[in-house]
Amino acid sequence: MRIAIDISPVVHRKAGLATYARNLTEHLLCLDQENSYRAFHYGQANEPLPASLASLPCVTVLWGARRWRLTVAAQYFFGGTLDRTLGTVDIFHATEHLLPSLRSAHTVFTFHDAIYALFPEYHLPLNKLFLGAMMPRFLRRADAIIAVSECSKRDAIRLYNVPAEKITVIPEGIHQTLQPVNDSNRLAEIRAHYSKHQPYILFVSTIEPRKNIAALVDAVKILRAQGFPHRLLIAGRKGWLYQSTFDHVKQAGMDSEIDFLDYVPDADLPALYSACDAFVFPSLYEGFGLPPLEAMACGAPVICSNTSSLPEVVGDAALQVNPRDVNEIAAAITRVLNDATLRDELCAKSLARAAQFSWERTARETLSIYQSLVSKGLDV
Repeated sequence: MRIAIDISPVVHRKAGLATYARNLTEHLLCLDQENSYRAFHYGQANEPLPASLASLPCVTVLWGARRWRLTVAAQYFFGGTLDRTLGTVDIFHATEHLLPSLRSAHTVFTFHDAIYALFPEYHLPLNKLFLGAMMPRFLRRADAIIAVSECSKRDAIRLYNVPAEKITVIPEGIHQTLQPVNDSNRLAEIRAHYSKHQPYILFVSTIEPRKNIAALVDAVKILRAQGFPHRLLIAGRKGWLYQSTFDHVKQAGMDSEIDFLDYVPDADLPALYSACDAFVFPSLYEGFGLPPLEAMACGAPVICSNTSSLPEVVGDAALQVNPRDVNEIAAAITRVLNDATLRDELCAKSLARAAQFSWERTARETLSIYQSLVSKGLDV
């Protein structure tokens, strides 16, 4: 098989989508020595390709995101395809919510979430307009759909009437570098660098309203009033409508208690997770929710929302809370900080739960989708 994978999220630093596209592609290359792979991306790269993907043949459309989206939409409404640009391939895998029109290849579409439809207030107008018009068409056009969770599958069926048999749930994975760090010197170094030697509560993800960081800020404010010395560390780049989060921190008078770390190098993440006293993730909606699972892989006690995909991801290995109830979030953090037995129990369960997820499994099950499509032949 000749397989093309859209790695645009990787070169455009699209946070969780980049993690998915990069790890899937890397593990497919390691797993599959029989088939040939090439990469595809649109626009100028904002980020150099990792060494693991740098030698992969790559087809590039040097148009920015807006022009590329308009071109793809025009293909659906007025005709035209990407076939000539892409070259001869048997499979094209769209790893983000953008599927160009193709006639000579099977198409696989990864459906991550329906956030734009469920929480339109948290998306930019042009994004809502594009996805509102095109998502139903992408899902109809795709030969196979991968949903990253049962939650995402249900949303695709409910919102777009996608036949259930067209969707395969393939969870995301955990990178093998995410393991507990027990070296006391390394942990002390991380605390010195990121939290001014103080104990801390950790949040990792893109800064945007849907992540509900404001509720976490208010919960930590309650803890500080109770005498807990913990700082709140927020690791992640600025995303959609991020300014409201910074404004809330100022309004809450928590500027001096919170550190916005921006991007944290991958090499520091395992120790950053391992050194936290609690990892808290009060997101309102997640198609999968990788950060809690990463924290669990490092043995951190996790508190997360009881909504969307998060319960199916964390199982019974985390405390689950109503993300809209600040007092409930604060009470759960207090339990974890005060109860060493509970903390140890959560840490043990976290490691066992995280061990069930791997990018190798994600790649293996995705390759099976490719093989199944090619074996059926192409309808033209």
